[in-house]
Amino acid sequence: MHGFADPPPAGSGGSLPSAGPLIRVEGVSLSYGTLPAVRDIHLTVDRGDIFGLIGSDGAGKSSLLRMIAAMIRPGAGSILMGGLDTRSERRGVKRLIGYMPQRFGLYQDLTVGENMDFFLDVFGVSGPERQKRKDRFLRFSNLDPFIDRLAANLSGGMKQKLGLACVLVHQPEILVLDEPTNGVDPVSRQEFWEILFQMKREGMTILVSTAYLDEGEKCDVLALMHRGEFLAVGTPGDIRGSFPNLEEAMIDRIEKTDRELAHDRFQY
Repeated sequence: MHGFADPPPAGSGGSLPSAGPLIRVEGVSLSYGTLPAVRDIHLTVDRGDIFGLIGSDGAGKSSLLRMIAAMIRPGAGSILMGGLDTRSERRGVKRLIGYMPQRFGLYQDLTVGENMDFFLDVFGVSGPERQKRKDRFLRFSNLDPFIDRLAANLSGGMKQKLGLACVLVHQPEILVLDEPTNGVDPVSRQEFWEILFQMKREGMTILVSTAYLDEGEKCDVLALMHRGEFLAVGTPGDIRGSFPNLEEAMIDRIEKTDRELAHDRFQY
């Protein structure tokens, strides 16, 4: 992300395609040595949607998001972000996206305001626009009363909101978030999602992974991921189907997949 020019504000369109999926993942796989982490994933995300990845630890969510964010290269397949290939046009992709990994790099010995200033410097935001964005995202995340507090002294939920504010200062078209509310208290999780909903209303496209089933219900489209594969993709209602909730639907699909895998191994 470092050193790239400031992109158009979210929803402004810029040179991005106005029709068709904004994110396109085709046949993507990744292995670490002999261990497969992601297996033949296909997905599309339309402009302005919140696309959720849900699954247990080790399902492959982080590996998939790191490939989508152009942090690592796919072992196979292709990923297009706003029409740009993450392999050959990595710099262009990084202008379009804001990426927040599970362990976001806040500087613990800097204050809230100083962390914001650092990321504004990184993204080259200057002049009147600099203070405007800083004020906006501090208010937006309810952190303006804590501008002089060290990041080390923030609660877990406040740290995550500060991390998101720092990612948003360059106003990306696409936001990629890897379990951003993991371990955060319920009130802070709700506040975090209120920020995401506001960004969606402003035209931002969001790809987010989560281990929380109630957060999966908030997504426009949801993918259930297990052992590096998608078990189901659709609206939360589509995936629930005849089950009373997502939890039972997910457990049923995982158990069915594991039974089929065990059967195939036994037959072999």
